[in-house]
Amino acid sequence: MSLSAARKQQVVKEFATKKDDTGSPEVQVALFTERINGLTEHFKLHKSDNHSRRGLLKMVSKRRRLLDHIKSQDEGRYQKIIERLGIRR
Repeated sequence: MSLSAARKQQVVKEFATKKDDTGSPEVQVALFTERINGLTEHFKLHKSDNHSRRGLLKMVSKRRRLLDHIKSQDEGRYQKIIERLGIRR
């Protein structure tokens, strides 16, 4: 369910806007997307895991707020991140 350190570093490197960037909204959205995708696979096997489902819903909500923030700042950045991550909107 959680990301390995190597996978997290790979995602940060891929979506960083500058060197040593770990906190930009793009990186945060990408990390949330990775965790959400992992939990989605988890729920295919464990349909009754309602405790983790609550965490998933909270992550989706946080990602949505971050994407709304990016969209209010710069529509082009928003479209680019949505396209790169394959998030439907």
